[in-house]
Amino acid sequence: MAASGLPIALVMVDRPCGVTDVAARHGLPCVLVERDDFGAGFDRDAYTGRVVAALQEAGVELVAMAGWGTILGPAAFAAFPGRILNTHPALLPSFPGWHGVRDALAYGVKVTGCTVHVATEEVDAGPILAQEAVVVLPDDDEATLHERIKAVERRLYTDTVREILERGSVT
Repeated sequence: MAASGLPIALVMVDRPCGVTDVAARHGLPCVLVERDDFGAGFDRDAYTGRVVAALQEAGVELVAMAGWGTILGPAAFAAFPGRILNTHPALLPSFPGWHGVRDALAYGVKVTGCTVHVATEEVDAGPILAQEAVVVLPDDDEATLHERIKAVERRLYTDTVREILERGSVT
């Protein structure tokens, strides 16, 4: 069990980062499935195969992605149909993609927020499971707004995963 009280079978990272230390402090198994190619030659399918193999080896049933920047290939969604969750720092379907906070600020919205959704092959387009609004303050920049969104996102994501586990299915 993690500090959140949720059962965590595995923490996975795609590059060396501080998450490995956090996992170790909480006694959680952690695996690095490193993405070492960010160029045009990146083999998404091979990389996805390594990710899926590690998740299956650990007996993972529900995948909760957070801060995972690599788009997975079709094999992930075939292996975990409807059981890959993601969180996004905007109120989808508005401002999908890697720069949701920056895009919301550039558009001039007064309210943004975060979304927990089922991940699909189409980025940030899966069924929405939960959302919560965050007011944009007049002096917000990308960093300050993103930090406030992340505070809400951590609670909302944990609560959403807990509800899924309690009812035994994503929907």
